[in-house]
Parts: sequence; structure tokens; C-alpha cells
Amino acid sequence: MSKKPFRIGLCMAGAVSAGAYTAGVMDYLLEALAEWDKRRGEPGVPNHSVTIPIMGGASAGGMTALLAASTLNNTITPVPLPEPAKLLDEHPENKLYHSWVDLIDGDMFPHMLETSDIKPGKIISALNSDFIDKIANKMMRSDVTKWVPTPSYFEAPVKIFSTLTNLEGFYYYADLNSAQRNEVRKEKYYMSVHNDYACFEVMDGVKPETGGPWIPLDFRSGKYVATAKDAAMATGAFPAGLKPRILVREKKYVEQIPWLDYVFKNTPLTDDLVTTLNVDGGVINNEPFEKVRDLLNDIYLKEYGAGFISEDAKEKALADINCDYNTFENTVLMIDPFPSVQADPFVMDSDIMTVLPNTLSAMLSQMRAKPKEYKDAMVLNDGSRFIISPSRIIKNLKGEDEEVFGEKAIACGNLSGFGGFLNKEFRIHDYYLGRYNCEIFLRDYFTVPESALYNNEIFKEGYKNADWAKFASGVTKPEEQKEYQIIPIFTPRPAPRTLKMPVFSSGENWPRIKPEDIDRFKTPLKKRVEKLILNVADLPWYQDLLLMGGAKLWLNKKLTNKTLSLIKDSLYEWSLITGYTSDKAVAKAKAANNKIP
Repeated sequence: MSKKPFRIGLCMAGAVSAGAYTAGVMDYLLEALAEWDKRRGEPGVPNHSVTIPIMGGASAGGMTALLAASTLNNTITPVPLPEPAKLLDEHPENKLYHSWVDLIDGDMFPHMLETSDIKPGKIISALNSDFIDKIANKMMRSDVTKWVPTPSYFEAPVKIFSTLTNLEGFYYYADLNSAQRNEVRKEKYYMSVHNDYACFEVMDGVKPETGGPWIPLDFRSGKYVATAKDAAMATGAFPAGLKPRILVREKKYVEQIPWLDYVFKNTPLTDDLVTTLNVDGGVINNEPFEKVRDLLNDIYLKEYGAGFISEDAKEKALADINCDYNTFENTVLMIDPFPSVQADPFVMDSDIMTVLPNTLSAMLSQMRAKPKEYKDAMVLNDGSRFIISPSRIIKNLKGEDEEVFGEKAIACGNLSGFGGFLNKEFRIHDYYLGRYNCEIFLRDYFTVPESALYNNEIFKEGYKNADWAKFASGVTKPEEQKEYQIIPIFTPRPAPRTLKMPVFSSGENWPRIKPEDIDRFKTPLKKRVEKLILNVADLPWYQDLLLMGGAKLWLNKKLTNKTLSLIKDSLYEWSLITGYTSDKAVAKAKAANNKIP
């Protein structure tokens, strides 16, 4: 075995309920690594080492990273494809499945419409978020009675981080020259940053603490588990939809965050405990792959003690090493249920109801923009980053096969990612699609070219006595250089155009529901809308009476019916509902003088 491991830094993007897809990818990835460990040393099996030293993410991705951290020293049992009669069975033996698919109930929407969280004159969020606390309390812990050593494919202490959107932010100042009465003096020009990070390292009782910003998270003793639980809920606190979260950290762990240390050089924190109010980490950084890359580069530099004349020289040298399959020793693997796609044609409409959402979209896109990283990503044949994202063939509402990618390939993609809370079958689908996509990715796309088996010391040693033909990619063209798996896959290759997916109640491998499955939410939705309206502000009793009448007689009904229509329209767009046609589709069909699809 090569003494030097090939390192994978995992980056998990935001996804809301489509975290079920991310969990499915993680489940198969860990299963594949465990199977390779069992077969290591057998004739013909590649003998190099792959380790995961870093897992980072935003929103649902950050939650999954912290959840995966709690499983490192417990065994995860893979969940096989269920028979139709057992489709909705719970699987507590697999924490990834149990957390993201089972949740606390099959259909989560009734729990999210409960009104117990709404207090007079105070609305915390549009949806009841108490179910998140219940899941976090149940899942963010390890079973110390079934403790096992950290698997060899994790590099202890494993670093875990989640992005946060810090509403107060951290203030810092820059000295600017100013003139007053012919005197030049310094003015403190204050600025603030709102991108924040909760950083942990998982202690296994063997490896010592690293120090710096890394909070020593110990699931065996319970040390900092409550902090990790709060961080998981904070990174997933979807603005307005789910309630914001408070996170308390010790000053020493905040001031040394590697991407914020410049903030505290001029303006150090004063309190020993830092309390922040946070919303979804994906608001500012939904795909923090550049942060994972920074941490991988740090590992490389520590091992080689590389000294460079300048930061530019260092960045260029690392980019050259990381990009080239013949020299790279690590890579960033991103799991993204909602990969960015080309935008629809922009409509030049200056109406305020169009400008407002476009302004919000522009602000979010600009906050998330990473010009340098995106420039690097345009390099062809770059081995420094890979991505797993949804892909499958579905039968659309016309009964035709349609190949879809990204958010349209997952059932939880509707309603901006909240669709998975409507029906458990949606989450089941996305979990198994994640597993299947990961299998195909590892088998055929997470590969190195044949030249790396001669020139890269890690793979040269690992494949020296391996049966190359068994671990070759099946998608390289005859005129192209053959590719070989970084993580060997031992299961039989699926037949072309097959999909490892259960049969759903629709009778297909794609879940579909009926309009009445949504109509049953009408009463709890009306109750929540009414209570939201009545508690927008703390009004005098006589105004409450007037507003109550208006709410019940008109506004409540209007908002409830509109919400139900929006839900059904989104399901229709995703081919997830039968017996319903959206008004937009009706209008389009009439305009084209065609039959309604």
C-alpha cells in the first residue's frame, strides 16, 4: 500500500428537504469505502489508500456533514431496496436514512402547520420549526454502547464545518486618511461581515486535538455536542420559512476561523462567549467548495513544508499540482442536489412585483459569487474538483421518456426544496437516487487517466498488482485514454437504462400523488394562516376583532387557496401529481390551440 493517502474533501451544498439525496450519496460512498476495506489485500484489488479528512457544507449539506460526524464511531447498516409492502418502513439502523427520510413522520407538512409556536404579537417563522429540534435531539449523538474505532478511510480527527449567515455580523475597521483643518488624521471606517462558520473536529479518543478554530467535538463524552446540534440547526434555518437559531461559541474558537482571522486582527472580540443569531448558511455561501480546497491545501503545505516567494506563487504552484492527474494528491468532491443551471431569458419588466424578487435573486447570487474559484473551475480536465448531482430518466405526464438533471431529477426539488416535506415517498426516491447516482459516479466518472497509473506515485503503487480491466470506467470512448476508478467498485455493473429504485404507490419508479393528497392540508393551513395574520402585530382588542373578521371572511381564504394552488402547480411542473393541470399549462395550451397535456 502506498504510504501516502489520496485525500477527498467532501463539500455538501444546501438542499432543504433534498438533503435526502445528499444522505443517499453519503450512504453509498461510505458503503463503497467499507467494502473496499474488507477486500483489501485480495488478489487483483487496488491497494492505494483513500481518506476523508474534511467534510463541510451549507444548510442541509452542513447538517448532513455534522450528522455524518456522529456516525464515525457507529456502524451504519445499508438500507436495501424495499418491497412495495415495506416501502414506508422506518430504518433506525441507518442514521442517514432515519434522519432524512423517516424524519419524525411520513408527511411532515401537518407538523409544520401546527400553531403552537405562534405567540401573541410575535411570529418567528412562516412554518413551525419544532420538528427540527426533535430530529436534532434524536440524531445528533452516538451510541456509546456500540462504539467502534474510526474507519481507516476517515482521517482523524476529521474536520467538520458548516457555513452560517450571522445576522449581527462581525464588525471591524480600517484606518482611512482624512483631513480636518489642514491636519491629516486617521478615521476608523467600520465594516461588517456576515459570513460565519462553525468549525469542529471529531475526537475519537485516540488522536489529539488540533487546536485553533476547531472545536473538539466528542460524541463519546458529550463534549460540545450541544454546540454542534445548535450549529446544525443554525445552518439550516431557511430565512422566514424556518426560525433563526442562536449559537454560542467560545471566543478562542471564533477568532481563529481561517476565513475570518483578518476581521479580528484590528477588532478582537471582547467577550469570552460569542453569541450569534443565524439563518441559513446557504444565503451567503451555499457551495463552500473553495473552503474545503483551502483546508486540503493546508494539509499539503504542512506535509511538504513548501516555502513560496509570494502568495501568488503559492497559489499557482498548488493549482498546477491539484489540476494535473499525474501530480494531484487530493480533490474536492461536491454533492449538490441543486447544481446551477443556465438561467432562463431575463424579462425586462420594471414592475415593482417583478423587480423585488429579481433584486433579491441578484443580491443572493452576488453574495455567493466566487470569481477566482469559478475561473479555476473552467480549466478543462481539472482533477481538483468533482461533483455528484441528480440525474435520471422519468416518464413525463405525456408518458414520454425524458432525461432530466439537477433539481428536476429529484422529487424534493419542487417548492424550492421544501417539496420533500409533503410526502415521504418523495424523500425515499431522492435517497435511492443519491445512492444510484453515487454508484454510477464512482464506477465511471470518479477516475484517473491511465497515465496517472504510471506517473502518480499514489495510483502507480496502488494499481501495481491490480486487475486493471475490472476497475476501468465503462464510458471512455475507443479513441480516448482509458480511465480507472479512484475508489474501486465491486458490485456488478447495472444494465443500461436501468435504475435501482423502489416501486412507489403510483406503480412506477417515480412517485406521484393526487390533488386530494394536498387538499387534506387545507384546514391546518387555514388555521396557521389565520393565526399568522392575527399575530403580525400586537394590536388593541377592537382591531383584533376587525382583523379577525377580515381574516376569516376573505384574506385567510384567499391566501390558503393561493398557497394550495402554488403547491399543486409546483408538483405539476415536476410531474409529481396526476389528475391536475396548472392554470399556466391551460393558458399555454389555449394560446397554442392544442389539447391540454
